[in-house]
Amino acid sequence: MHSIAQKRTFSTHTPLKRTFKKMKSFSIPSLFKSNLIGRIKEARRVQDKLKKDFTPTHLDFGPVEILLSRHFGFCYGVENAVETAYQIIDQNPDKRIFLLSEMIHNPAVNADLADRGVRFIQDTHGNQLVEWSELSSNDVVIVPAFGTTLETQAILQSRGIDPYAYDTTCPFVEKVWNRADAIGKKDYTVIVHGKPSHEETKATFSHSQSVTPTLIIKDIKQAIALAAYIKEEKSAEEFFAEFDGQYSEGFNPVKDLKRIGVVNQTTMLATDTQEIVDYLRQIIRLHFQLAPENIKDYFADTRDTLCYATNDNQSATYGLLAEEADFAIVAGGYNSSNTAHLVDLCVEKLPTYFIKNAEKLISGDQVLHFDNSAKEERLTTSFIPTKEKTRILLTCGASCPDAVMEEILRKLVSFFPGAKDVDEVVNTNLQFS
Repeated sequence: MHSIAQKRTFSTHTPLKRTFKKMKSFSIPSLFKSNLIGRIKEARRVQDKLKKDFTPTHLDFGPVEILLSRHFGFCYGVENAVETAYQIIDQNPDKRIFLLSEMIHNPAVNADLADRGVRFIQDTHGNQLVEWSELSSNDVVIVPAFGTTLETQAILQSRGIDPYAYDTTCPFVEKVWNRADAIGKKDYTVIVHGKPSHEETKATFSHSQSVTPTLIIKDIKQAIALAAYIKEEKSAEEFFAEFDGQYSEGFNPVKDLKRIGVVNQTTMLATDTQEIVDYLRQIIRLHFQLAPENIKDYFADTRDTLCYATNDNQSATYGLLAEEADFAIVAGGYNSSNTAHLVDLCVEKLPTYFIKNAEKLISGDQVLHFDNSAKEERLTTSFIPTKEKTRILLTCGASCPDAVMEEILRKLVSFFPGAKDVDEVVNTNLQFS
């Protein structure tokens, strides 16, 4: 991303057209699995094969009732990446194995990979942990589920490493790249709704800017700021300062904001992306005084580029929040975007504790949880209310293992004297279902 723009120039690199992978079942390491959670998920799947029911699973343990989200945990892209990574480790016992960055945004998975000798070339913030010069053509380099940039691919190729040999990029991320590529070739500028520092957004930006002018916007606030430049109410110099580091080389706000299309980081909040799309479409329509049938000439129909798991998890969270409860527990990596958005939804309605594993549930009186706003862990006491029956909402992000969810579920129940046995309640619930 660049902070100076003079003229419209593009890379001569032609992005590889990625093929959409066929859905399949995966075999992931047993340490991430849970027989208990797996059985609950399978029972709900059998009941609701079309995935139209987003109501939670009610598990009544007597003094505490836990409402488990309809959809949560490893998605297709995560399962594909995890399975592939462990296969690569098994198949290359005599080689050095590297990951470009975290495989997924989950500490349990990344810690286990590190324990198996996998080294991370960069951290999740892009800081270099292993110098590129240390790599050789004999090394195995895994591309994580987020994908990677064309610039990183070029570096790997310069070291004699094929960037596609061990590529676990999520097919839904590739779908976004293909969508951006398609509208870019029709002379639309691509607006990426995403977090500028996120690995996936960086990768999408890189692929898109090789084809067409590209701009990242973080939220509706930045979309509103962008409108002033679409309407030519503010100068190019102001644009370069306001969107520093978020636009492609050669970006010209006078020319490049006349025809636009919006794609998104696959883990953004669906309602936020829709708000941005609706707002920018209206700005374009009014500014150019367009009839409804002519809007497509200025605003590309990109439809939704969220992944199915993000949509399902968010819809299931809305289903959770339709229930009355005392508080919510959301599990996942603290740097997980899709998990953070689930937290944001829950926080709007009730006390919510964002934890990465069961260890953060210190006791029935104390929980160590992550504050999304302050970006730090905080200790909260007396988080369980004193009442005859407590109701807890429980969910997690798309990169959280089922094993972690089972541990959290069992620990929560253990805080309530006289609570029914977890396995007995689950078995009864499944039989009833």
